[in-house]
Amino acid sequence: MVLKYYYDLLSQPSRAVYIFLKMNKIPFEPAVVNLGGGEHLTEEFREKHSKFQKVPFIHHDDFRLTESVAIVRYLAREYHVKEHWYPQEIRAQARVDEYLEWNHLNVRAGCARYFFDKLMGPMMTGKQPSDEQVKKNQKAMEKTLTDFERIFLSSEAPFITGTEISFADLQAACEIEQPRLAGYEPRDHFSKIKTWLENVKSECQPYYDEAHKPLEAWLKKIQKKAAKL
Repeated sequence: MVLKYYYDLLSQPSRAVYIFLKMNKIPFEPAVVNLGGGEHLTEEFREKHSKFQKVPFIHHDDFRLTESVAIVRYLAREYHVKEHWYPQEIRAQARVDEYLEWNHLNVRAGCARYFFDKLMGPMMTGKQPSDEQVKKNQKAMEKTLTDFERIFLSSEAPFITGTEISFADLQAACEIEQPRLAGYEPRDHFSKIKTWLENVKSECQPYYDEAHKPLEAWLKKIQKKAAKL
């Protein structure tokens, strides 16, 4: 069976699944989707590729699946992956799921909203957000990052669920890296997040840097442009 992975590494969940695939040596055929060019927005794309018109998603022969968490749960059962990434033992699995379920309306919502309103929205519409809106979004993001530290990084363990890395760490890390594009570096404000991010990055090399290469390139481009203003 051929596994085809559709992604754009500027997408946070795309990076998380990409690192998961690479770390577990799961063979796949890469299919890059150009989100910036609107490749995913056509009716043909909806019919042939993904009904949700979002990335990431997979085609496993005639089986199609969207949503990063659903994809990883499927791959963990379909392939031989190391137990710590997505455990089969029911309580250990529940701990990973606990974060993955919490992530959607907390870390992802907070970081993505700040990133979109501060950077992507103005790029798409040409309209800058008000200072009040930026401050409101930053405050909401900082609250959720404070909650993340307090709830999930409160122990001396290096990772979210304990001494070993899991997909929960990948999902969280890729979301928390994203605000840097909009000029906010979480490492400068949250010491536990800084240490934890370095643990995740170190554990997942060289694929962590590989997955974040387009993000770093875009960040340098933004910084260079800002320096000229």
